[in-house]
Amino acid sequence: MEATKKEHTGKKTLLQPGPAIRPMIQKLMDNIRSVIYIDEKKLEYVIAAHIAGGHVMLADSHGVGKTSLARALAGSIQWGNNSGKDISFSRIQCTVDLLPQDILGYNKIDGSKNAISFHKGPIFAHFVLCDEINLLTPKTQGSFFQAMEEQSVTVEGTTYNLPDPFFIISTMNLRGAHLFPLPAPQLDRFMLQISLGFPRFEDEVNIIAQHGRTDGWKNFKPVTNEKTLNEWKLLVDSIEIHPDVIDYIARLVRETRTNPEVQTGASPRAGVKISRMARALAFVRGQRYITADTVKEIFIPACAHRLIMNDPVQSREKVLEDILKNIPVERR
Repeated sequence: MEATKKEHTGKKTLLQPGPAIRPMIQKLMDNIRSVIYIDEKKLEYVIAAHIAGGHVMLADSHGVGKTSLARALAGSIQWGNNSGKDISFSRIQCTVDLLPQDILGYNKIDGSKNAISFHKGPIFAHFVLCDEINLLTPKTQGSFFQAMEEQSVTVEGTTYNLPDPFFIISTMNLRGAHLFPLPAPQLDRFMLQISLGFPRFEDEVNIIAQHGRTDGWKNFKPVTNEKTLNEWKLLVDSIEIHPDVIDYIARLVRETRTNPEVQTGASPRAGVKISRMARALAFVRGQRYITADTVKEIFIPACAHRLIMNDPVQSREKVLEDILKNIPVERR
């Protein structure tokens, strides 16, 4: 049952990027926000990261809606056709004793048939919440590498495709005992890192009123379908990006490698991810092209987690803010 990474090459869509897309995105966002609190701009980021083919890291406190966000995203999609056998949402609660096979799956012997069959792990879902990933040991953390990069997993020499679409939302503890920091190459594979943060007072009142009951999700249902979601992903490449904007992204990324506060700057992959995230965000907002302002907006959440500082206490965000101030959009 060998497989390779799924590609959308050759598929066509009748949709076109532009203002007509925004109402469709807004309908999805309104549906998600009907059951959870999340800042609209941050929800745009999460949806854009998924459409761009990336994954998201949430650095947050407990109880701010991370599981509900992933569940609402998956539940807003009507899955059909070949996805009937796939799980739409899976939650992996990370602990120090979790092993790679607990995530990826394992081979088991079927005595009645005298054969070996593969038992899929929880990573075989369209939307996966990996909660507290830095509680995993380095060996188990490494089980996510292939899944995030190639949308497949290899177990005992056999490669299996993961469901398409496939999206990981991971959370990370910022402090605590028994933590195993993620290696830089693994952090580099997350398209962006954000924090949901705590809600405003009015929103918290509404959260308590709605979810203090057992029927808080009673009227929640899908508002779009798998085919449309895949068409959105195809259209990201249609968003125009001017050579001057590409030049600007490259200069920003390269500046992180010469900053005296930074031990290891952003890799070329960072520039690729930033450009693709910017394209997807423009698409989500109903635009046909990206501007330098879009790049400025997402530069910090798309780049900060990729840096290794000389002084771990030094703020990555502050360094990137200074880079944005010092690097002009146009070459001098």
